[in-house]
Amino acid sequence: MDTNVNPLAVILVYFDSKGDRLLYRYPYQTLGQTEVANDEQRKSRKRNPYAVANTDDLLQTPTHLGAAKSQGQLQGFADEVLSALFAVKPQLCNQKFELKLNDVRFVSHPTLIPHKEQRSGPMAKQQMLINIVFALHAQASYSIVKCYHELSKRLGLALKFEEQRSGYLTEQTAQMARTHDEQQQQPLERTLELIAERCSLAQALRSIFHDLCTTGLLSTSLNHNLTLCFCLPAKAHQLHKKGSMVDPETIDRCLRALKPYHGMLLLVDFAELLDCVPPTGARMLWQLVDAYDPLISLQSMSSNADLSIEHVYKLVSHLVYWAKATIIYPLCETNVYVIAPDAPLHTKSHLVEKFSARFAGMSLFEVISDFSLPTSIGHLTTPLQQPARQGILAQMVIWMLQHHLLMQLHTYVQFMPSEDEFGDSASCSNHLRDAISDEEGEQEQDVDELHGSMLSMSSHPLPVPAVLVGGHRRDVSEDHSSLASDNIAVQPSSSHKSNFSITASMSTDNCDSLDSMEDEQKLKELLQVFSDADRAAIRRIPASANVDDLSLLVKLYQMGYFKSEHHLEEIMYFENLRRSQLLQLLDKFRDVLIIYETEDPAIASMYNTK
Repeated sequence: MDTNVNPLAVILVYFDSKGDRLLYRYPYQTLGQTEVANDEQRKSRKRNPYAVANTDDLLQTPTHLGAAKSQGQLQGFADEVLSALFAVKPQLCNQKFELKLNDVRFVSHPTLIPHKEQRSGPMAKQQMLINIVFALHAQASYSIVKCYHELSKRLGLALKFEEQRSGYLTEQTAQMARTHDEQQQQPLERTLELIAERCSLAQALRSIFHDLCTTGLLSTSLNHNLTLCFCLPAKAHQLHKKGSMVDPETIDRCLRALKPYHGMLLLVDFAELLDCVPPTGARMLWQLVDAYDPLISLQSMSSNADLSIEHVYKLVSHLVYWAKATIIYPLCETNVYVIAPDAPLHTKSHLVEKFSARFAGMSLFEVISDFSLPTSIGHLTTPLQQPARQGILAQMVIWMLQHHLLMQLHTYVQFMPSEDEFGDSASCSNHLRDAISDEEGEQEQDVDELHGSMLSMSSHPLPVPAVLVGGHRRDVSEDHSSLASDNIAVQPSSSHKSNFSITASMSTDNCDSLDSMEDEQKLKELLQVFSDADRAAIRRIPASANVDDLSLLVKLYQMGYFKSEHHLEEIMYFENLRRSQLLQLLDKFRDVLIIYETEDPAIASMYNTK
């Protein structure tokens, strides 16, 4: 897949009133030299005396699919043929041009450019056509072809601007044509090398070809005035993770999911950042770099850099597209990390020595073994550790994230009422209701028996002792009754106090009953958003009797946070909740809420190996 990204050749075709001409191509390999080399290779190859010639089909000429390309170079096409193909008519100019021949795909953007010196007269309408063509592998994906077409379009516009400013293109094409005329007797390879020595435009095209094949990042100056910056993401992102094919469409999907709570992690040094922006945008980039910190969010960086969040989004998106940065969640103790499934952790990996050089005395395998299972940074630190040790751990985690050895796991929530042995929740509630009614019946029977025994005992009154008062016999019960009447007659104020206390207790009971009725009414209203089966499952949870807890549950449910599409950090940011508050709610309603950990699909899709 890596070879399909690299171009086979870059070709410059020029057409004006004098005709079409292929002025420059790179690499310099020509058709004649290829055939001679192939003939010499076939002659030097020792023939097997036991080989049998294949004579089954003598009428069919064997097709050589590799004739058009060999060792990553364009071969098998004469310059006259290519010049005639790419000197298109004006109707096909200023739009995408794509042509497939055998196993080679040519893509370009032909551009019509008026001559600078022709401003009046009958020749004013004459224009020259410039076509910068990239030869690609036929198996190149649509996104790669689209990137090369965009590069050809930008080169055409840049040359048009320089031609209108100083006549740069007319000067360069004239010098190339003059060199071709002078070197007609010389080999074409020597002529093209001489053109590259004399013409800055040829030097720029050669530099562009090498940059595309090595890094996928180019920053070329045309006429020492205009800087052309371009990135081929499918090539550039392989510098940080070999084998990853990142398409621009994938990056766009990731950047559309960018939120203020996200963070940024630089993958290169500060000195390498200026290569990806023109000089006009360097000031804003440095403002962001001065406020850069992987421990804070983009919103905080926006505030510290005195930039709007929209500008921060654009700068971060540009850095991510150019493989200079990646999107993370700000580093904190609650972040959960695990070893990436495609991490290059074999014993001969170059990252082992690189890690040891960065952190003296530390072993990459020993450090990363702590993340064999999903682990938070807080679990690897203790209050007794020195702050310097915690800082080194944070630096090591950042280093492993920069080299894509770790991936972060986020917690997602799914609303799913549980089912037990009775089947669905509705039947479960019926069984529970029947069981409760049976238990109440047994309790009533026990109470009746107890009451019966007490009544039987009360039917036989106990003997009351009698005492002699003034020579007369009186019962103790009569004394108690007379004493009670005396107390009532003597202390009338005690009855008023008892009446006040009874009235106060009745009023308190009434208020409590009113509050309980209001809470019950609120609970019923909140539960209306659920279906009957879900409502019954929630009512079995003790926390559902708390209005505050149930209100928060219903609010998050109605916002769609319990559909496995939003992780806890996103819920915390948009609903202004603390992590402890959200975790307590999930624990109280754990019977109907299922949580699981996985990586953020929007961010993880960028580095999935294809």
